[in-house]
Amino acid sequence: MQVPKLVIFDCDGVLVDTENLANRRLADWLCEAGFQITFEYCRKTFSGRSMASVQKEIEEATEARLGADFVERWNAGLPDLFAHGVEAIPHVRDFIEKVRAAGIAYCVASSARVSKMHITLGQTGLLPLFE
Repeated sequence: MQVPKLVIFDCDGVLVDTENLANRRLADWLCEAGFQITFEYCRKTFSGRSMASVQKEIEEATEARLGADFVERWNAGLPDLFAHGVEAIPHVRDFIEKVRAAGIAYCVASSARVSKMHITLGQTGLLPLFE
């Protein structure tokens, strides 16, 4: 078996479980804007997507209007949202430590903002493994 030279971890959904918190909040926000939707639908349809693409899809398909500042409001609320309750994916710390012990280079990549990763990885105690 060939040993990899590099392991690149995605952040959300691979290292940290942010999707449940984010999609619960998204469902609430969309309902408040007049688009009746469930957490389950949001989780299935919008997980891993940018809020700009979510806004575009909702506004093209419905009469709901989320506002020109929707993405900015969303991003501004993330520190508070993820400061409470975000958890590491089970067993991921052990896996990262095994990768490190094997001498394999590794890093984290994400389409999310670096500031968001600092919050989520920090809350779960994983940040020191990626600094």
